[in-house]
Amino acid sequence: MKVAVVGATGMVGSVMLKVLEERNFPLTELIPVASERSVGKKIVFANKEYEIVGLEKAVSMKPEIAIFSAGGDTSLEWAPRFAEVGTTVIDNSSAWRMNPENKLVIPEINANLLSKTDKIIANPNCSTIQLLMALKPLHDKYSIKRVVVSTYQSITGTGVKAVQQLENEYAGESGEMAYPYPIHRNALPHCDVFQDNGYTKEEMKLSNETKKILGDDSVNVTATAIRIPVVGGHSESVNIEFNKEFDEGEVRKLLSDFPGITVQDNPAVNTYPMPIYAEGKDDVFVGRIRRDYSQPNTLNMWIVADNLRKGAATNAVQIAEYLIENKLV
Repeated sequence: MKVAVVGATGMVGSVMLKVLEERNFPLTELIPVASERSVGKKIVFANKEYEIVGLEKAVSMKPEIAIFSAGGDTSLEWAPRFAEVGTTVIDNSSAWRMNPENKLVIPEINANLLSKTDKIIANPNCSTIQLLMALKPLHDKYSIKRVVVSTYQSITGTGVKAVQQLENEYAGESGEMAYPYPIHRNALPHCDVFQDNGYTKEEMKLSNETKKILGDDSVNVTATAIRIPVVGGHSESVNIEFNKEFDEGEVRKLLSDFPGITVQDNPAVNTYPMPIYAEGKDDVFVGRIRRDYSQPNTLNMWIVADNLRKGAATNAVQIAEYLIENKLV
């Protein structure tokens, strides 16, 4: 089982390697892939040294699985090249997510849709993954009509450049800017690029990807995505209107019983999800579960997850595990 990690030296790529090692992923050979400036450098994985190779070399090595985290342009150009030699690609960029030919997968929700013919599988957006993990069991029971979500997103979602900007601002130093404004002591209502409709790409991903993953175009999602000076993970304030009446106790049980969800919801002792506790963990944490008394059949929740793990690396590795367990590669 040869596995290529494309973008191995990036922020998500390095977490990908860590997750593969932690989960004792059954690979026989790792192929770390990065840009030309990193080719020839060495990385250590599971106490063994591996040399970083370029994309052309990686394709020629014909890995069974290639996990991409190298940006949309790289994925559009190289994922088909890997697929042509029989490799199954799991892509972490937005390049293939809304293509009708490609499955958009959260393993706990819809991995059962995968088959041997799926050679390019899309990993959803980080904010979508944690949102859908909490929505899925509730949608199955009560049927969701509408979701209003405001995100409070970690700078790690932007990458190393954003982390460096925040560190520079903490230290009172000038440097390269990942954002158009300072992020220290600030909140930017601007994640990804603005579209003609006034929403950002990030906000539209939450809407479009939700429909595709749930397989239900009747679920309406409206989003506002905000970048905040946090590194531990993304947080989401979520208001859900159901088509049916619900019971709060049953909501908590449905969430608690869903794999990959941890309910942290005891306001009496100040227990609720926070990025500082989610960092480095694979679960999605849900709390502040309460009825919205302003209208019928409506619930409020607060959802937090480490965007580099379940929001990216862990979800991709779980897809790869499913493929192997079900002999789809």
